[in-house]
Amino acid sequence: MTIVYVRTVLFMKKVLAVVLLVAGVKILMYNSLLLGVVFIALGINFAATSGAEIHLEDKTYRLITSILGMRWGRWKPIPKFEYVSVFKTKEAVSVNSYGATIGTFKNDVIQLNLFYSGNKYITFYQTEELEDAFRVAEHFRLALDVDILDATTRDSKWV
Repeated sequence: MTIVYVRTVLFMKKVLAVVLLVAGVKILMYNSLLLGVVFIALGINFAATSGAEIHLEDKTYRLITSILGMRWGRWKPIPKFEYVSVFKTKEAVSVNSYGATIGTFKNDVIQLNLFYSGNKYITFYQTEELEDAFRVAEHFRLALDVDILDATTRDSKWV
């Protein structure tokens, strides 16, 4: 089984990416090669996101970059994970262009971090629903033989 976590691209960011890509193709076809390539590159940048993928059967993982559903990353052996933390936090997504911030959007999310070598961790999953987070954490617990730390409240507790 493979578990894939890819950060969500905001709807407005997707719209902007499509507009830039379409404009880039039109400019490339009818006007300037350089300007068309710049618009296409900006569109791809707005559509790109990052995440992680873990392949439980092969005991490998990779940090990925994803553009329009295509994923890139180098597979590495899974380190000896100590525990999975279910952690409630706020995710802030900034929309930037040429160094200027166009807008910042925040929402509550629950992340699953797999910890190893003390305080090193990799975020392997993110959701907005607590039940979904604990379902996936339980899957990690069984597949990787790790404990679950519930850090969704002020007082963390082992499950």
